[in-house]
Amino acid sequence: MNKEEWFPLIDEQGNTIGKATRRECHNGSKLLHPVVHLHIINNDGELYLQKRSMNKDIQPGKWDTAVGGHIDYGETVKEALAREVREELGITHFIPIHVLTYIFESDREREMVNTFYTVYTGKI
Repeated sequence: MNKEEWFPLIDEQGNTIGKATRRECHNGSKLLHPVVHLHIINNDGELYLQKRSMNKDIQPGKWDTAVGGHIDYGETVKEALAREVREELGITHFIPIHVLTYIFESDREREMVNTFYTVYTGKI
């Protein structure tokens, strides 16, 4: 059974002002919702990337950050980052360093991107 994903709706300062489903956020409505991204760099300065599945509703088949995902309604940025890293790569111990937060807008959506990086040399 597929459970409906609920995302927080936020203002441009990142304050939660409501909630909406994934579908509502990605249907061209441009409802502002938060996401997390983690750039993983090894000791040689190499950047780890992932290729998005062709089944994704946004940017299918494109190269992306090592970890990227939506913040669930009721979840903090740090909780979402830890969950996404664990789900996508199985990494549970890392030190995230905040780089910047910015608003990204495409023809279908509008996101507040909370960007982090970490230096990691363990198994992925």
